[in-house]
Amino acid sequence: MNNNTTQLLIIPGLGGSGENHWQSFWSNKYENVTRINQEDWNQPNLENWLMELNNTIVKLNCPIILVAHSLAVSLVLHWTEIHSNSNIKGALLVAPADVDSPIHTPEILRGFAKMPTSKLPFPSIVVASENDDYVSLERAQYFAEKWGSDFINIGLKGHVNAESKLEFWEEGQIILQKLIQTTNQ
Repeated sequence: MNNNTTQLLIIPGLGGSGENHWQSFWSNKYENVTRINQEDWNQPNLENWLMELNNTIVKLNCPIILVAHSLAVSLVLHWTEIHSNSNIKGALLVAPADVDSPIHTPEILRGFAKMPTSKLPFPSIVVASENDDYVSLERAQYFAEKWGSDFINIGLKGHVNAESKLEFWEEGQIILQKLIQTTNQ
């Protein structure tokens, strides 16, 4: 694919964002979507996941907005520490899983620790919930500050996943549009 149409690159976290997840609803709604497909969604391996993310970004060869959820937020940050690609125009970083915290995340995610805290080289928005079991609101806000991201508290939405029953998550679509407008300036 080689065109100027901005692609939304949907990047699920642990488990792969099933059919009732807002990422799946968006994948079905938007025509300009590419979705990462990891070999094993339940046994995350940072090296393998990074390779798949980078290969997908290179193949797209067009403007890209990253749409990452949970563990995929850490993946995006690790990717930016070792790769760069001028096609990345922005990132929507939703419900970052605190991979450094055994209190908030399962041991299987420790391979993605330590969470990178470098400033991102493109515009980004961190979206967090007040009652997310995978990250405290304060920690999500800390990450946003370190990454140079805008921060949006969406209230009591859990882990902003399928259990949150957001379906098309219209509020998230508005936030995404805000990010896209920022990247077009």
